Amino acid sequence: MEVSFSKEIEKLRLGDGETFHGEGILAVTKALLQSGVSYIGGYQGAPVSHLIDVMVQATPEMSELGVHVEPCTNEASAAAMLGASIMYPVRGAVTWKSIVGTNVAADALSNLASPGVMGGALIIVGEDYGEGSSVIQERTHAFAMKSTMWLVDPRPNLPSIVNCVEKSFELSETSNTPVMLELRIRACHVQGSFEAKDNIAADVSTTRRLAEPAPHNYDQLAHPPVTFNQERLKSSERMQTARDFIQAEKLNELFEGTQSDVGLIVQGGLYSSLMLALAELGLVGTDGKCELPILALNVVYPLVPDELVEFASDKKAVLVIEEGQPEYIENEISTLLRRAEVSTKLAGKDCLPMAGEYTSEVLIAGVGKFLREHLPKIGNSLKDDEFADEVDSLRKQASELLSEPVPPRPPNFCTGCPERPFFTALKLAEREVGSFHYSADIGCHSFATFAPFNFGNSILGYGMSLASNASVASFQEKRPVAVMGDGGFWHNGLLSGVTSRLMNGGDGILVIMKNGYTSATGTQEVISSPNTQIKLASAEKSATQDETTIEKALKGVGVKWQRTVHTYKVSQMRDTLLEAFRTKFDGLKVIVAEGECQLERQRRIKPIRSKALARGERVIRTRFGIDEDTCTGDHSCIRLSGCPTLTVKSSSDPLKTDPVAHVTNGCVGCGLCGEVAHAATLCPSFWRADIISNPTWWDRLKASLRGYVTGLKTA
Repeated sequence: MEVSFSKEIEKLRLGDGETFHGEGILAVTKALLQSGVSYIGGYQGAPVSHLIDVMVQATPEMSELGVHVEPCTNEASAAAMLGASIMYPVRGAVTWKSIVGTNVAADALSNLASPGVMGGALIIVGEDYGEGSSVIQERTHAFAMKSTMWLVDPRPNLPSIVNCVEKSFELSETSNTPVMLELRIRACHVQGSFEAKDNIAADVSTTRRLAEPAPHNYDQLAHPPVTFNQERLKSSERMQTARDFIQAEKLNELFEGTQSDVGLIVQGGLYSSLMLALAELGLVGTDGKCELPILALNVVYPLVPDELVEFASDKKAVLVIEEGQPEYIENEISTLLRRAEVSTKLAGKDCLPMAGEYTSEVLIAGVGKFLREHLPKIGNSLKDDEFADEVDSLRKQASELLSEPVPPRPPNFCTGCPERPFFTALKLAEREVGSFHYSADIGCHSFATFAPFNFGNSILGYGMSLASNASVASFQEKRPVAVMGDGGFWHNGLLSGVTSRLMNGGDGILVIMKNGYTSATGTQEVISSPNTQIKLASAEKSATQDETTIEKALKGVGVKWQRTVHTYKVSQMRDTLLEAFRTKFDGLKVIVAEGECQLERQRRIKPIRSKALARGERVIRTRFGIDEDTCTGDHSCIRLSGCPTLTVKSSSDPLKTDPVAHVTNGCVGCGLCGEVAHAATLCPSFWRADIISNPTWWDRLKASLRGYVTGLKTA
């Protein structure tokens, strides 16, 4: 059972004049339908996973509008979908997590941007930058500049976001150029409302098919010699057309202020954080207006020279607020102003940090520094120093109340996660074979890089773990180990890792965590997921379609040595790993570690259990515990498991000074603790209990008899 978006889907039906309430990413979804898209594709990833998830679950609603929705196997296949807009007047949108997703899609995007598009092409990227990020700290801006695609960075409120989505299609069609719209984490999840419009059914769609394909037009192919002319068109005609459209439609917003000597130029996505900072500095009135003029760039590439020159020319100094590095916007504005012979002082990274997220606290310090230097009559009266002192005071107060540092809480596997027992088995195998090179991958299994497992020599990309140790295998005696999930396997690993290693005859061990879903991005379906919504829908179209499994794919490409082991069979998994390390077989060895994602399992089981309890039916819940009289306080079980519910508590025995192991009531009954104790030959202190709700008369009789016998033994 997947996460349900039924309430969100209902909002997609809102019509003209009705009010949409919700979060940013869902507003984008509604805006796409109001724009008359013909197709939507994408690959999930924070912070934009909801967009494609909602669209998939809203398949009936999408069918009514004739919108084709396709969850893609990776970002490259999503980007390639936009090829439909090159020669056809159809609007299409794709989405993924940036910057890692954009890197995967780079080949298709470059070849899309060169010839340009006829229909509107929109790429919605989750700009996962800053303290809440889960990836490398890079920005989309560099890619947009490199490939000459326009980059929209809307102010983080729903009306602005919706307007930018709709105008981006017009901008794309007017300038024949793909448009990237970056949504920061806060923009994706900001709550708000906007006045909805009717959804538009596209003129070309699944319900309004074209009778004939587009005629051949060599000028629209990304192929020499026409690519040379395409480069010229990108930097001249398309660029100027885009600038004219941006200026005419007022996509960038000017907010006048009472102080005309200085001004602020800010990326649209940072506008709300800036206003919070200015309010803290006392520069925002009760009417919400700021004393300083602000130019909010909802389109950060291309910049419009006339707008910037007009804004800066009558000011002594302007501060450019651009998050991250290098300072692309600041450098370009500097060039434009110098060419226009505007002598206004330009500040930016000299007042603000070169890297890192621009929180309100950071902006308060940066704007304060700028104003003290360039507008001393206001800058010298600011209380930003007092604000900094207040923050420091609160931190000291929190530290005193805590009395000691807060224990670190690194990311961890979920309770009952089927990947944890595999790493327990790998830890046990390490005791016998010694240390080895371990290539980690993107996904839940990367949590094994933290304690208590501490595995990992590199993380180089989604599905790239096996490829990343290809050269390591050539100069080490011990076979390197690579781990990837089934999501990473289908995303990239099969081709870049498995087939490459087979082609080159390389040795090594690959473990594929087969939990049934792309769990790290929200448990979306993959081609090998069992009985999923997408799979059932495709089965209706092709009733004879065979089930696709990872094992069949491995056999099909020529893997000779492969084993499938359930992850909770710790002893068997350990022995299989030892076999892979010690076998004389020279070549790729693949272990498929099978075990359903615990989150999905709980989502499936809990509703069934709740309904059964409501009906008064007999329900059994299994949980484990520890006999503290037997526990020695060695805690090896914790070091080999790391389960969040396996912890310690003070012993009730006054002669035991060390804390004993303890299982909290959050236990989901996976049995790993007992398996670990058995496989590692630890103390026999674990017990299992079946908790029965709504017991039958037979259950009650057995419980009474057991209690009676136990009482006799105690006596």
